[in-house]
Parts: sequence; structure tokens; C-alpha cells
Amino acid sequence: MTDALKGRIAIVTGSDSGIGRAIAEAFASEGADVAITWRHDRDGAEETRRLVEGAGRRALVQPLDVRDPAQVAQLFAETERALGVPDVLVNNAAVSKSGRPVADLPIEDWDETLRTDLYGPFYCCQQFIRARRRAGGSGKIINISSVHEEIARAGDAAYEAAKGGLRNLTRVLALELAPDRINVNGIAPGMVLTPMNQQAIVDRNVLDEATRHIPWGRAAEPWEVARLAVYLASADADYATGQSFTLDGGLSLNVGQGA
Repeated sequence: MTDALKGRIAIVTGSDSGIGRAIAEAFASEGADVAITWRHDRDGAEETRRLVEGAGRRALVQPLDVRDPAQVAQLFAETERALGVPDVLVNNAAVSKSGRPVADLPIEDWDETLRTDLYGPFYCCQQFIRARRRAGGSGKIINISSVHEEIARAGDAAYEAAKGGLRNLTRVLALELAPDRINVNGIAPGMVLTPMNQQAIVDRNVLDEATRHIPWGRAAEPWEVARLAVYLASADADYATGQSFTLDGGLSLNVGQGA
């Protein structure tokens, strides 16, 4: 490890498992203190705390429903009180309510997905921008998106709409925040072996069917996304802003093959 994030303070939403946990652990191994959030899995968040503290860094564990702007404001207040003003924000918390066409999609599923996957990052970005401006500027925002910000799937309208919106929110923020020297970038993973893909983890047939479409021949591991997040959070990425970094083993290149 290189201490690329030495002395930094990061908020990583949805860091009780999967990509969020891997990012929190990687940030800590590079010298950052981390605010960890959870919505349903407190034990998972405490395990992430153990990993962060095991790397010799400070951790805050905070329950959070990103759909609630009051809870988001409370997260930032608690982070400043316990750790200091955050330098890095990773918007990772997300849900996926897939499997139904638009005509049959319950309004509740549409609403929960958009409010979690798009409104939530918006609320967090607002609080982060205000905190960084009070501190004099600079900072890093990393939005965890998906290849489905670009690639549409039938039966997944809410998730695709949210991730497409997050991509353009990233771009707008990059323009707005360049004078503040706040970098805003996205990571768009393909298939990653996390609880969101639990069926592929437990059923080899599901995994084999999914990975046959990936040129690299396998799904990603959460740590691979985390290493890219470390780069984007570090000074090495100071000239990168407004970009969406696809990490998918070549999956998105298969669009249109055989046409």
C-alpha cells in the first residue's frame, strides 16, 4: 500500500457489504478514516468497522436511509463531530427492483429505486459540497453507477433510469464544482460478486450463464472496484473529472455483436 489517502476522511454509503465494504477497507489501508453507513445490516457495518480499525484507522458507523435528506444531514454532522470534515464522498448505496416490465411495475418499486439510487446521491452531494465549501474547497466525489447507465435491459426500467440520471448528475456536478477543485467521477461496474448478485454466488448455473457474455470470462470481485475508487480519491486523479470509468471485463463491448 502507498498511503495514497493518508489523513483523508471519507464517507462511503452502503458500506456494510459488497463494493462499499471493499472501498471502505481499501481506503483505510491507504490511510483514510471512514464513515460507514448501513440501512438493514448493522452486523455487516460492524464487520466493516473491524476491517477499517484493523488497518489502524478511525471508523464511524451510522445508520442511514439515503432517501431521507434529514438522515443524510445527520450523517454529515456526525462525521464532522467524530472524524472531521469529509474529503471524499462515495455514493454507493443502491437497490435494484428488477424483473417487471414498465406496464406492470409497482409505483412503490419505481419510487424506492429512484429515491435510493438517484435522490440519495443528490442529497449526499449537496451536504458534501456545502461542507467542502465551508472548509475552503477541494475534495472528491465518486458515484458508483453501473454499465446499465448506458445499456438498457427489458424489465429493469427503474434501475436503468436511476443510473442514467446518476451519470448525468456526475457530469453536471463536475462542471459546477471545477472552480471549487472538487472532482466528480463515476465508476460503472459490470457484474460484481456482491449480495446484489447473490443468486449468481449461490447457483453456479446462473453464474455461468451470466459470465458467458463477458469477454474476460468472469465476474468482478469487489476489491477490483475498490482499487479504482482509491485512484479516483487520490491526488493522482486530480485532472480527472466528469468521467464514467467502466469496469466490466469487456461486457459492454458485446452490445450489438452478431447484428
